Amino acid sequence: MKKLVAIVAGDPESINTEIIAKMWKRKKLFKNLNIFVIGNYNLIKKQLKFLKIKIKLGKIDDLNNRDFKKKLLVYDVPFSFKNPFNFSKNLKKDYVIKSLNIGIKFAKYKKIFGLINCSINKNDIFDKNMGVTEFIAKKMNLSGKEVMLIYNKKLSVCPITTHINIKKVSKNLSKKKILNKVTTINKFYINKFKIKPKIGIIGLNPHNGEFKKDSEEIKIISPAIRKLKNLGIKIEGPISADTAFLNFHKKDFNILVGMYHDQVLSPFKALFNFNAINITLGLPFLRISPDHGTGIDIIKKKLANPLSLIESIKFFDKINVKA
Repeated sequence: MKKLVAIVAGDPESINTEIIAKMWKRKKLFKNLNIFVIGNYNLIKKQLKFLKIKIKLGKIDDLNNRDFKKKLLVYDVPFSFKNPFNFSKNLKKDYVIKSLNIGIKFAKYKKIFGLINCSINKNDIFDKNMGVTEFIAKKMNLSGKEVMLIYNKKLSVCPITTHINIKKVSKNLSKKKILNKVTTINKFYINKFKIKPKIGIIGLNPHNGEFKKDSEEIKIISPAIRKLKNLGIKIEGPISADTAFLNFHKKDFNILVGMYHDQVLSPFKALFNFNAINITLGLPFLRISPDHGTGIDIIKKKLANPLSLIESIKFFDKINVKA
Protein backbone atom coordinates (compact mmCIF):
# COMPACT_ATOMS: atom_id res chain seq x y z
CA MET A 1 0.00 0.00 0.00
CA LYS A 2 1.36 3.41 -0.99
CA LYS A 3 2.07 5.97 1.71
CA LEU A 4 -0.20 8.99 1.92
CA VAL A 5 1.22 12.53 1.99
CA ALA A 6 -0.87 15.65 2.60
CA ILE A 7 0.09 19.04 1.17
CA VAL A 8 -1.50 21.99 2.98
CA ALA A 9 -2.15 24.58 0.26
CA GLY A 10 -0.97 27.38 2.55
CA ASP A 11 -1.36 31.07 1.80
CA PRO A 12 -3.95 31.64 -0.95
CA GLU A 13 -2.21 34.89 -1.93
CA SER A 14 0.90 33.16 -3.24
CA ILE A 15 2.52 30.95 -5.89
CA ASN A 16 1.41 27.83 -4.02
CA THR A 17 -1.30 26.65 -6.42
CA GLU A 18 1.10 27.10 -9.33
CA ILE A 19 3.90 25.03 -7.79
CA ILE A 20 1.44 22.34 -6.66
CA ALA A 21 0.14 22.02 -10.23
CA LYS A 22 3.65 21.96 -11.69
CA MET A 23 4.60 19.29 -9.15
CA TRP A 24 1.55 17.21 -10.10
CA LYS A 25 2.63 17.18 -13.73
CA ARG A 26 5.76 15.35 -12.50
CA LYS A 27 3.96 12.95 -10.17
CA LYS A 28 5.70 9.96 -11.75
CA LEU A 29 8.75 11.01 -9.72
CA PHE A 30 7.01 9.80 -6.56
CA LYS A 31 6.71 6.05 -6.96
CA ASN A 32 5.83 5.07 -3.41
CA LEU A 33 3.44 7.84 -2.43
CA ASN A 34 -0.14 8.99 -2.83
CA ILE A 35 -0.53 12.77 -2.64
CA PHE A 36 -3.49 15.01 -1.88
CA VAL A 37 -4.01 18.69 -1.07
CA ILE A 38 -5.74 20.30 1.91
CA GLY A 39 -7.32 23.54 0.72
CA ASN A 40 -10.34 25.09 -0.96
CA TYR A 41 -11.29 23.22 -4.13
CA ASN A 42 -12.99 26.17 -5.87
CA LEU A 43 -10.11 28.52 -5.11
CA ILE A 44 -7.51 26.14 -6.53
CA LYS A 45 -9.68 25.50 -9.58
CA LYS A 46 -10.14 29.22 -10.31
CA GLN A 47 -6.47 30.04 -9.78
CA LEU A 48 -5.47 27.27 -12.19
CA LYS A 49 -7.98 28.55 -14.75
CA PHE A 50 -6.46 32.04 -14.54
CA LEU A 51 -2.95 30.60 -14.87
CA LYS A 52 -4.09 28.43 -17.80
CA ILE A 53 -2.59 25.33 -16.19
CA LYS A 54 -4.61 22.21 -16.90
CA ILE A 55 -4.66 19.32 -14.44
CA LYS A 56 -7.50 17.07 -13.30
CA LEU A 57 -8.88 17.93 -9.86
CA GLY A 58 -11.22 16.06 -7.55
CA LYS A 59 -12.99 17.20 -4.38
CA ILE A 60 -13.12 14.97 -1.28
CA ASP A 61 -14.31 15.22 2.32
CA ASP A 62 -12.69 12.04 3.66
CA LEU A 63 -9.68 9.84 2.86
CA ASN A 64 -11.44 6.48 2.56
CA ASN A 65 -11.09 4.32 -0.56
CA ARG A 66 -9.84 7.08 -2.82
CA ASP A 67 -8.01 6.84 -6.14
CA PHE A 68 -5.13 9.28 -5.67
CA LYS A 69 -3.56 8.76 -9.10
CA LYS A 70 -6.06 9.84 -11.76
CA LYS A 71 -6.80 13.27 -10.26
CA LEU A 72 -5.17 15.60 -7.76
CA LEU A 73 -7.62 15.27 -4.90
CA VAL A 74 -8.41 18.30 -2.75
CA TYR A 75 -9.66 17.80 0.80
CA ASP A 76 -12.06 20.73 0.71
CA VAL A 77 -11.70 23.49 3.32
CA PRO A 78 -14.53 26.09 3.37
CA PHE A 79 -13.46 29.52 2.11
CA SER A 80 -15.49 32.41 0.69
CA PHE A 81 -13.85 34.76 -1.81
CA LYS A 82 -14.61 36.97 -4.80
CA ASN A 83 -11.18 37.54 -6.32
CA PRO A 84 -9.07 34.33 -6.38
CA PHE A 85 -5.86 36.30 -5.79
CA ASN A 86 -6.98 39.02 -3.37
CA PHE A 87 -8.34 38.43 0.15
CA SER A 88 -8.99 40.23 3.40
CA LYS A 89 -6.41 39.50 6.08
CA ASN A 90 -8.94 38.02 8.52
CA LEU A 91 -10.51 35.66 5.96
CA LYS A 92 -7.10 34.51 4.80
CA LYS A 93 -5.90 33.93 8.36
CA ASP A 94 -8.96 31.85 9.22
CA TYR A 95 -8.59 29.73 6.08
CA VAL A 96 -4.87 29.05 6.55
CA ILE A 97 -5.26 28.15 10.24
CA LYS A 98 -8.18 25.79 9.46
CA SER A 99 -6.15 24.07 6.73
CA LEU A 100 -3.10 23.68 8.97
CA ASN A 101 -5.19 22.30 11.82
CA ILE A 102 -6.67 19.64 9.53
CA GLY A 103 -3.18 18.61 8.41
CA ILE A 104 -1.90 18.51 11.99
CA LYS A 105 -4.87 16.37 13.05
CA PHE A 106 -4.29 13.90 10.19
CA ALA A 107 -0.61 13.63 11.14
CA LYS A 108 -1.23 13.40 14.89
CA TYR A 109 -3.67 10.52 14.48
CA LYS A 110 -1.54 8.81 11.80
CA LYS A 111 -4.07 9.18 9.00
CA ILE A 112 -1.18 10.27 6.80
CA PHE A 113 2.47 9.31 6.44
CA GLY A 114 3.80 12.81 5.89
CA LEU A 115 2.74 16.46 6.21
CA ILE A 116 3.93 19.21 3.88
CA ASN A 117 2.79 22.80 4.09
CA CYS A 118 3.25 25.31 1.32
CA SER A 119 4.42 28.84 2.04
CA ILE A 120 2.61 31.27 4.32
CA ASN A 121 3.01 35.00 4.94
CA LYS A 122 3.75 34.74 8.65
CA ASN A 123 2.99 38.41 9.34
CA ASP A 124 -0.57 37.99 8.04
CA ILE A 125 -1.33 34.70 9.78
CA PHE A 126 0.52 34.31 13.08
CA ASP A 127 1.27 36.21 16.24
CA LYS A 128 4.56 38.05 16.56
CA ASN A 129 7.73 35.91 16.52
CA MET A 130 5.85 32.83 15.31
CA GLY A 131 6.08 30.78 12.13
CA VAL A 132 4.63 27.42 11.11
CA THR A 133 7.37 25.60 13.04
CA GLU A 134 6.42 27.32 16.29
CA PHE A 135 2.68 27.13 15.56
CA ILE A 136 2.70 23.35 15.16
CA ALA A 137 4.87 22.89 18.26
CA LYS A 138 2.42 25.00 20.28
CA LYS A 139 -0.55 23.00 18.98
CA MET A 140 1.20 19.80 20.08
CA ASN A 141 2.11 21.28 23.50
CA LEU A 142 5.79 20.97 22.61
CA SER A 143 6.86 24.62 22.44
CA GLY A 144 10.61 24.96 22.85
CA LYS A 145 11.32 21.40 21.73
CA GLU A 146 10.90 22.06 18.02
CA VAL A 147 13.96 22.19 15.76
CA MET A 148 14.12 23.91 12.38
CA LEU A 149 16.42 21.97 10.06
CA ILE A 150 16.98 23.32 6.55
CA TYR A 151 18.09 20.21 4.70
CA ASN A 152 20.22 19.58 1.64
CA LYS A 153 22.09 16.31 1.19
CA LYS A 154 25.39 18.23 0.89
CA LEU A 155 24.86 20.46 3.93
CA SER A 156 22.04 21.26 6.35
CA VAL A 157 21.68 24.23 8.69
CA CYS A 158 19.84 24.90 11.92
CA PRO A 159 19.27 28.23 13.71
CA ILE A 160 19.13 28.01 17.51
CA THR A 161 16.73 30.97 17.60
CA THR A 162 14.21 31.38 14.80
CA HIS A 163 11.66 34.14 14.17
CA ILE A 164 12.76 36.81 16.65
CA ASN A 165 14.31 40.27 16.31
CA ILE A 166 18.09 40.33 16.16
CA LYS A 167 18.29 42.43 19.34
CA LYS A 168 16.60 39.59 21.26
CA VAL A 169 18.91 36.79 20.09
CA SER A 170 21.47 36.99 22.89
CA LYS A 171 18.82 36.88 25.63
CA ASN A 172 17.22 33.84 23.99
CA LEU A 173 20.40 31.76 23.83
CA SER A 174 21.12 29.15 26.48
CA LYS A 175 23.31 26.11 26.94
CA LYS A 176 20.17 23.98 27.39
CA LYS A 177 18.64 25.19 24.11
CA ILE A 178 21.83 24.38 22.16
CA LEU A 179 22.07 20.94 23.80
CA ASN A 180 18.43 20.08 23.03
CA LYS A 181 18.54 21.12 19.39
CA VAL A 182 21.89 19.53 18.57
CA THR A 183 21.06 16.21 20.25
CA THR A 184 17.72 16.12 18.37
CA ILE A 185 19.48 16.69 15.03
CA ASN A 186 22.17 14.12 15.83
CA LYS A 187 19.53 11.49 16.68
CA PHE A 188 17.61 12.28 13.47
CA TYR A 189 20.68 11.74 11.26
CA ILE A 190 21.58 8.49 13.02
CA ASN A 191 18.01 7.12 12.76
CA LYS A 192 17.16 8.28 9.25
CA PHE A 193 20.44 8.31 7.36
CA LYS A 194 22.37 5.76 9.41
CA ILE A 195 25.31 8.13 9.82
CA LYS A 196 26.87 9.86 12.79
CA PRO A 197 26.90 13.44 11.51
CA LYS A 198 29.68 15.96 11.91
CA ILE A 199 28.23 19.21 13.26
CA GLY A 200 29.80 22.66 13.26
CA ILE A 201 28.66 25.27 15.78
CA ILE A 202 28.92 28.90 14.67
CA GLY A 203 29.61 31.64 17.21
CA LEU A 204 27.35 34.63 17.68
CA ASN A 205 29.75 37.56 17.53
CA PRO A 206 32.21 38.74 14.87
CA HIS A 207 35.38 36.64 15.21
CA ASN A 208 33.65 34.78 18.05
CA GLY A 209 33.82 37.91 20.20
CA GLU A 210 37.60 37.38 20.31
CA PHE A 211 36.65 34.97 23.11
CA LYS A 212 36.25 37.75 25.65
CA LYS A 213 35.16 36.64 29.11
CA ASP A 214 31.71 38.24 28.86
CA SER A 215 31.00 36.95 25.34
CA GLU A 216 28.26 34.44 24.56
CA GLU A 217 30.97 32.20 23.09
CA ILE A 218 32.61 31.84 26.51
CA LYS A 219 29.51 31.89 28.72
CA ILE A 220 27.09 29.77 26.65
CA ILE A 221 28.33 28.29 23.38
CA SER A 222 31.67 26.76 24.40
CA PRO A 223 30.26 25.04 27.53
CA ALA A 224 27.48 23.55 25.38
CA ILE A 225 30.05 22.25 22.88
CA ARG A 226 32.09 20.61 25.65
CA LYS A 227 28.99 18.88 26.99
CA LEU A 228 28.02 17.66 23.51
CA LYS A 229 31.52 16.26 22.96
CA ASN A 230 31.22 14.42 26.26
CA LEU A 231 28.01 12.85 24.94
CA GLY A 232 29.98 11.43 22.01
CA ILE A 233 28.64 13.80 19.35
CA LYS A 234 31.02 14.72 16.54
CA ILE A 235 31.13 18.47 16.94
CA GLU A 236 33.46 21.39 16.31
CA GLY A 237 33.34 25.05 17.29
CA PRO A 238 32.72 27.78 17.94
CA ILE A 239 33.46 28.59 14.30
CA SER A 240 33.68 32.18 13.15
CA ALA A 241 30.57 33.03 11.11
CA ASP A 242 32.48 34.87 8.37
CA THR A 243 34.32 31.72 7.25
CA ALA A 244 31.99 28.90 8.33
CA PHE A 245 30.49 28.32 4.88
CA LEU A 246 33.72 28.74 2.90
CA ASN A 247 35.24 25.40 3.85
CA PHE A 248 32.31 23.28 5.04
CA HIS A 249 33.06 20.59 2.43
CA LYS A 250 36.74 20.39 3.43
CA LYS A 251 35.72 19.97 7.06
CA ASP A 252 33.17 17.30 6.09
CA PHE A 253 30.39 19.04 8.01
CA ASN A 254 26.91 17.57 7.57
CA ILE A 255 25.26 20.35 9.55
CA LEU A 256 26.15 23.91 10.53
CA VAL A 257 24.29 25.28 13.55
CA GLY A 258 24.00 29.06 13.91
CA MET A 259 22.71 31.26 16.69
CA TYR A 260 20.05 33.10 14.67
CA HIS A 261 17.93 32.71 11.56
CA ASP A 262 19.69 34.75 8.88
CA GLN A 263 23.18 33.81 10.11
CA VAL A 264 22.73 30.40 8.51
CA LEU A 265 19.78 30.84 6.13
CA SER A 266 21.31 33.63 4.03
CA PRO A 267 24.57 31.87 3.07
CA PHE A 268 22.76 28.54 2.77
CA LYS A 269 20.29 29.92 0.21
CA ALA A 270 23.13 31.59 -1.69
CA LEU A 271 24.72 28.15 -2.02
CA PHE A 272 21.67 25.97 -2.73
CA ASN A 273 18.86 28.27 -3.92
CA PHE A 274 15.63 26.19 -4.15
CA ASN A 275 17.35 22.85 -3.68
CA ALA A 276 16.47 22.57 0.01
CA ILE A 277 13.59 21.74 2.32
CA ASN A 278 12.53 22.91 5.77
CA ILE A 279 12.05 20.01 8.22
CA THR A 280 10.59 20.39 11.70
CA LEU A 281 12.11 17.95 14.19
CA GLY A 282 11.06 17.36 17.78
CA LEU A 283 7.41 16.53 16.99
CA PRO A 284 5.65 13.14 17.01
CA PHE A 285 5.66 13.41 13.20
CA LEU A 286 7.79 15.08 10.54
CA ARG A 287 6.56 18.26 8.95
CA ILE A 288 8.30 19.53 5.83
CA SER A 289 7.85 22.68 3.78
CA PRO A 290 9.47 24.11 0.67
CA ASP A 291 12.26 26.47 1.62
CA HIS A 292 10.91 29.65 0.03
CA GLY A 293 8.29 32.31 0.61
CA THR A 294 4.95 33.15 -0.95
CA GLY A 295 6.50 34.65 -4.10
CA ILE A 296 4.27 37.70 -3.91
CA ASP A 297 6.27 39.43 -6.66
CA ILE A 298 5.66 36.67 -9.23
CA ILE A 299 2.04 35.71 -8.48
CA LYS A 300 0.05 35.16 -11.70
CA LYS A 301 3.22 35.25 -13.84
CA LYS A 302 3.78 31.46 -14.16
CA LEU A 303 7.43 31.88 -13.15
CA ALA A 304 7.35 29.84 -9.93
CA ASN A 305 9.88 27.05 -9.48
CA PRO A 306 8.42 23.83 -7.96
CA LEU A 307 11.83 22.27 -7.17
CA SER A 308 11.69 22.73 -3.39
CA LEU A 309 8.18 21.24 -3.18
CA ILE A 310 9.30 18.31 -5.34
CA GLU A 311 12.31 17.78 -3.05
CA SER A 312 9.99 17.88 -0.02
CA ILE A 313 7.87 15.07 -1.45
CA LYS A 314 10.90 13.06 -2.60
CA PHE A 315 12.21 13.15 0.97
CA PHE A 316 9.15 11.26 2.18
CA ASP A 317 9.42 8.95 -0.84
CA LYS A 318 12.98 7.90 -0.02
CA ILE A 319 13.09 7.21 3.70
CA ASN A 320 11.11 5.45 6.39
CA VAL A 321 9.82 8.51 8.18
CA LYS A 322 8.93 8.57 11.81
CA ALA A 323 9.66 11.55 14.03
